[in-house]
Amino acid sequence: MTLDPSRKRRNFLVGALSAGIAGLTGLAAAQSQPRVIKVTAERYHFTPDRIQLKKGEAVILEFTGTDTPMGFNAPAFKARANILPDMPAQVQFTPDKAGEFTFFCDIVFGSGHKDMHGVIVVT
Repeated sequence: MTLDPSRKRRNFLVGALSAGIAGLTGLAAAQSQPRVIKVTAERYHFTPDRIQLKKGEAVILEFTGTDTPMGFNAPAFKARANILPDMPAQVQFTPDKAGEFTFFCDIVFGSGHKDMHGVIVVT
């Protein structure tokens, strides 16, 4: 059976369109996964203490504490976590505004505690 040229063209276009939609679906699924950023909390500092994010990009901050119970608080994003030694903790959020926003440890544990802070920069 031989297809006429217009039917061949239509079948080709339908196949190409289907492949394109499948590709876009895969791309959307890949983009919907939150970006994971590892953060270490040690006595009196976070590493990194400056976190670069993009507005509208979902992110998971994954914390590891090394020496004493601490906290993470980023009030601008209503993001908070308890960080216990050797027990990973996570905070997930999507920044909805651009700017520089302070985060800090909100569990007092020593004289240098007031210096345990950082900044989230959203562009």
